[in-house]
Amino acid sequence: MNRQRMRGVYVVEFAIIGLLLFTLLFGVLEMGRLYFTVNALDEVVRRGARLAAVCDIRDPVILRRAIFNAADEAGASRLIGRLQTADLSLVYLNETGATVASPDDFDSASGFRAIRYVQLRVENFPHELLIPGFGGVFTLPAFRSTIPRESLGRHAETDAPGPEITPC
Repeated sequence: MNRQRMRGVYVVEFAIIGLLLFTLLFGVLEMGRLYFTVNALDEVVRRGARLAAVCDIRDPVILRRAIFNAADEAGASRLIGRLQTADLSLVYLNETGATVASPDDFDSASGFRAIRYVQLRVENFPHELLIPGFGGVFTLPAFRSTIPRESLGRHAETDAPGPEITPC
């Protein structure tokens, strides 16, 4: 065989193997991003439900802190790209698991006093693939965390915000 002709074969072989190698490399990196996003969203709903169980139900900071932003910081999450507080759904549930219609009605037996559980959900969150040539967006499954209520930012004896409770 001629050496000149063999050099061309090496280039073609590298092009084929390199394409497969880089596709595999980007695929592994993308799977790592996907697992990170799934675990981070799972932590967002757990963290948000915990904050909602102990913080005042009228406190707007709950959802901002749940997406790992500072209390006074609005906008998308610093940890998960394109996650907004609008993507979160916070509901208060009664003992049967039905939604409490007016949780901030402190005088009604079907309002604040009926709350037994706190639930935070993230649904229809899009994940964008960054693999060259295989770009696309797919929707992740719903993430949900339901925990029993705790203080809800109220003092046990008076149902009023307690001075000793730390703000969220």
